[in-house]
Amino acid sequence: MLPCFWGILSATNTYTELIALLPLFIIFAVGSIVMRSAGCIINDIFDRKLDTSVKRTASRPLASGSVSIFTALVLFCVLCLIGLVILLSLKTISIIIGLCSFILFIIYPLMKRITYWPQLFLGITFNIGVLIAYSSITNTIDIKIIFLYLAGIFWTLGYDTIYAHQDREDDLKIGIKSTAILFDKNSKLWILIFYIIMLVLLIFYGIFSNVNLFYYIALIFVGLHLINQIIKLDINNSEICLKLFKSNSILGLLVCACLIVNIL
Repeated sequence: MLPCFWGILSATNTYTELIALLPLFIIFAVGSIVMRSAGCIINDIFDRKLDTSVKRTASRPLASGSVSIFTALVLFCVLCLIGLVILLSLKTISIIIGLCSFILFIIYPLMKRITYWPQLFLGITFNIGVLIAYSSITNTIDIKIIFLYLAGIFWTLGYDTIYAHQDREDDLKIGIKSTAILFDKNSKLWILIFYIIMLVLLIFYGIFSNVNLFYYIALIFVGLHLINQIIKLDINNSEICLKLFKSNSILGLLVCACLIVNIL
């Protein structure tokens, strides 16, 4: 949802426009919740057998058998139809991007079986709402929004590597791949690199968008939050990994704040 909000805010120039676009925030909030839910379902369908071998996921509805595959598929189709109705209410370019993202949305759960970079595919998929939302207002895609999209991808690479460390040992046993396994003891360094690249991309976004000084001041708080994550990260402590992963909702809001202060 938050990357969608980034896209809307990036396309907004004045306070008056921001107020006028409030209904669009609601549309994208509903759409993101619907499609995220559908994504969870398709992921759990693909992973139902694997989930039984991982302590953290063994109690998921499909893995535990409390929900049937048929029921899950019906709910998945209903959610996708709702998402399609919302998508078709947007501009043509947004519809095209959204339909392309659906392909990524379906194949992402399979990536952990064939590559150590499923987090990259997640970033590409999760943050595409930036492009959909922006183009739904501007009817175009330009260089500044590409920088914002890329910033989201590197953000996801960082926080989802943290998330993946919760299951590293179980994943090794069952043959699942992730950046947490790929980077292993060097994960903290790689996450730091991803977060630095995210900040650099946000700076480039600011340069190409001709933002005001307040944007860069607000960006300092984004940087401090990222630094705090790196300092507190203990890849061998699942509770800390989960807590830091969840804190990224705050970071996403901080980026929203950067974009809002530039408008105001």
